[in-house]
Amino acid sequence: MKAVSVTDGDGNGDTCRTIGVALVSGSSPTGEAYEYDEQYTPPFNFAMVENGIYRSGFPDSTNFSFLQTLSLRSIVYLCPEPYPEVNAEFLRSNGIRLFQFGVDGSKEPFVNIPEDTIREALKVVIDIRNHPLLIHCKRGKHRTGCVVGCLRKLQKWCLTSIFDEYQRFAAAKARVSDQRFMELFDISTFKHIPKEFSCLKR
Repeated sequence: MKAVSVTDGDGNGDTCRTIGVALVSGSSPTGEAYEYDEQYTPPFNFAMVENGIYRSGFPDSTNFSFLQTLSLRSIVYLCPEPYPEVNAEFLRSNGIRLFQFGVDGSKEPFVNIPEDTIREALKVVIDIRNHPLLIHCKRGKHRTGCVVGCLRKLQKWCLTSIFDEYQRFAAAKARVSDQRFMELFDISTFKHIPKEFSCLKR
């Protein structure tokens, strides 16, 4: 039997969730009853986007146990910096494929969002052969928010809903340039959208 407790805490619009799982029944090899506790800590700004698609900020070693519960096949990494070796080793040991799309994290007013790069990342995201999949940048706000927002356009979400979701994660750091990019993003070039995405309505 499992007892699961979830605690939320936020500050400055940030979301952090720790899930404690206690196995309250079982026995040791000697026949004695035991209790086992383990903490699962999701990465900063973690959330489920769709079945088999997740988003977050940059995971660190404290998040690895939680990520293992997702049975990930792929990670879409949206930063230009090399993936840290400790993270790369975690991916290798768990058979997770890394897709890196180096999008610069410059702040406004000098924001240059490369549409072709976002388009290529989105192709990986909608390919169900890559699922379960985690999308992340550094904080899970702007670059990740743009990819998820463009995915929502493929799903025929209205702009109000797309912007509401983006702002929920970006909070006070929301960028007009990101929202403008999502608004103008052309989805007409996506000719073969998997039915798992094309039939979803908002």
